[in-house]
Amino acid sequence: MKHLTRIKVRGYHLDLYSHVNNARYLEFLEEARWTFFEERGDLPWFLQSGLALVVVNINIDYRRAATMGEELAIETSVKSIGHRSAVMHQAVKLAGTDTLVAEADVTFVVYDGKQDKAVPLDGRLKELLEAMQDQ
Repeated sequence: MKHLTRIKVRGYHLDLYSHVNNARYLEFLEEARWTFFEERGDLPWFLQSGLALVVVNINIDYRRAATMGEELAIETSVKSIGHRSAVMHQAVKLAGTDTLVAEADVTFVVYDGKQDKAVPLDGRLKELLEAMQDQ
């Protein structure tokens, strides 16, 4: 089951054309990923682990303009897990509809600050990600 985060479009999200600026979607997607980890992952363990999820690639397809007052529903799930990276898929829809506003694949690695490098996805972290994977 995909995780759902709702965001209401506010005036400060808009550009000169009165629709959500493309860069704002990065913030919306990040908010949804944080909420996903808070609600489905073991965020306290992760924060204490000294590890960080570092985005290395984002591919966004914009499908429809979103405007002030609309409510967006962002579906988030872990799409795939590799040895050194994983991909989350996120779909931004108009809340209560199947109308697709944007969708993104977000590739990330796990960075260990103590080692100052990306590390393999294994152990407890891999178990957490597998539990969050869309089945």
